[in-house]
Amino acid sequence: QVELVESGGGSVQAGGSLRLSCAAGRYTTSLFYMGWFRQTPGNEREGVAGIGRDGTVIYADSVKGRFTISKDNAKEILYLQMNSLTHEDTAMYYCAAGRKYWVAAGSLESSVYNVWGQGTQVTVSS
Repeated sequence: QVELVESGGGSVQAGGSLRLSCAAGRYTTSLFYMGWFRQTPGNEREGVAGIGRDGTVIYADSVKGRFTISKDNAKEILYLQMNSLTHEDTAMYYCAAGRKYWVAAGSLESSVYNVWGQGTQVTVSS
């Protein structure tokens, strides 16, 4: 089976932290680039962070300095460390993987990813 499984979501107060995990298996190899996206009801899916096949990372301006994407190839897990969370970070978070040959660096464009997890909810309250 081909799957990505997110975990680590939950409810946290503003200013707090969460660490999301994605059991990615084979998708953590150098053949795949990976990313984290988020979506709220009625809105378009938004790229949050990406890590490329070449190891480069990219972040949305809204999370720079607060979120960190990383992966552990040995454990086959993709992570998203989220600090200083705000109400605007509330969303369903998805991990994704892709291997389009022309994409090497991390990408925040959902269209270049072809494998998606089911999502984990992050809710930031006062």
